[in-house]
Amino acid sequence: MKKGIRIFAAIAVVFVLASCKKYSSGNMIYPAAERKIRFELYTNQDFSGDASVINFSIFIRNSNRTLFDSALASMRIQDIPDALHKLVFEKTVNDNYDLAAGFRYEIHDVGTSAFIDTSKAGNPFKIIDYSFQ
Repeated sequence: MKKGIRIFAAIAVVFVLASCKKYSSGNMIYPAAERKIRFELYTNQDFSGDASVINFSIFIRNSNRTLFDSALASMRIQDIPDALHKLVFEKTVNDNYDLAAGFRYEIHDVGTSAFIDTSKAGNPFKIIDYSFQ
């Protein structure tokens, strides 16, 4: 009888251990979570004389893939709004890994650049505040 109880207990322990999710500290798997990223674009400088065309895009990515990537309408640099009239976009993603998010921009006949910020896993809301210089 004791041998049968021991075998049953050993099998029960194996099933319990096999059914538990294990997380290693180096490669942690996070459950999906809804997170909001707010993009704010403006300038504090006077570009009133600069009619160069600029293309902005906004993006969100984790270490494995791009979750969101969207181009904004082309505009002239002089049309980038000041801080009181900033362009604001908000995107909700369902991902609980560390994220990188930001702005990419291209000025015609000049080049490309980017502004990137990060949001740690578990942070439900992040503002990407970009003052174009």
